[in-house]
Amino acid sequence: MLKAPIKIPHASRPRRAASAPGLSQVGRAVDIRLTLEEEIESGKLFPGTILDEKALSERFGVSRTPVREALQQLSARELVTIQPHVGAHVARMSVTEIRAMLEYLSEIEGLCAKLAARRIDPVTRQALQEALVLCEQTDLETGEGYEQSNHAFHEAIYVGCHNIYLAQQIRKTRRLLRRYRSHEYRSPERIRRSIADHKLIAKAIIEGNETAAAQAMLDHLPSGTSGFSEFLAKLPAHFFDER
Repeated sequence: MLKAPIKIPHASRPRRAASAPGLSQVGRAVDIRLTLEEEIESGKLFPGTILDEKALSERFGVSRTPVREALQQLSARELVTIQPHVGAHVARMSVTEIRAMLEYLSEIEGLCAKLAARRIDPVTRQALQEALVLCEQTDLETGEGYEQSNHAFHEAIYVGCHNIYLAQQIRKTRRLLRRYRSHEYRSPERIRRSIADHKLIAKAIIEGNETAAAQAMLDHLPSGTSGFSEFLAKLPAHFFDER
């Protein structure tokens, strides 16, 4: 595995209009942070990508101060690593960390599905059915829109479990993993499997079958040995920290 962060060419960095005139330093920092946060979580800026203050200040049309503040905010969210006298780059996780997070996510998502089945109501039933329709309308060849449909399906379960704390923990963990999972739905076969899993999960929840709902969710996520190996095989070695 490569240890040094990978630097993408300046020309390949996504461009964005300069911040609006009169916007405060704090406002500019938040604006920059939100943009970079989405680009990191979506995988547009991959793990290890160098975040050069000078290049970012030119891109956003601001001084280095709001850029530096935005990077500090992203560091606090565990999305950016800042090394004194070296610089900042998109945070990388070790294979061990990712395995641990996927195992944790599988268990709490399984519990979430179980509670949603126990507490099934008309609102959750409708939300699941509507999300399934969106998933099935995905163009399998391009996969366009499936990440959003997949998000809507899982979000219906988080809301339907009626446990705010559990839902918050799941959302936080999924956000940290998102930059490593953005590649998952780029093949027609993977999308087909995901939709089939969703149907099983939704059926169990709607029928109020807690055990089946929890098991279907556990089977859906790549935390097992074969699923985790398949997950890792699709990621470049330099995405990982050697810890």
